[in-house]
Amino acid sequence: MPYVLLSTQIRTETGPTVVGDEASDPELMDYLGATKIQALGNNFYEYRVSDPPRIVLDHLDRRGFCLKQMAGVGQTVIWCMYKPPENEGPTVASSTDSSASKVLNQ
Repeated sequence: MPYVLLSTQIRTETGPTVVGDEASDPELMDYLGATKIQALGNNFYEYRVSDPPRIVLDHLDRRGFCLKQMAGVGQTVIWCMYKPPENEGPTVASSTDSSASKVLNQ
């Protein structure tokens, strides 16, 4: 799974941090020390750790994940992390990319 969504509410310094949903990679959730819970009133499960987001982001960085996007929604902060596939080679420029670079280099 190349994407992981993290979120926390109100205070980013203390946690807890939501690190996944019920379809998340169990091995990665185990690595993060996450617990699968169903919060009162929710009809879905989520994985949560007691660590603050900074610690979780450090763990994911060590696993090869990079920050893709971050946003604040109300009193919630959300991070989208992405891990490129290991077998992904260099990106080949399309014809429009190469023509654009020719114009820029002239």
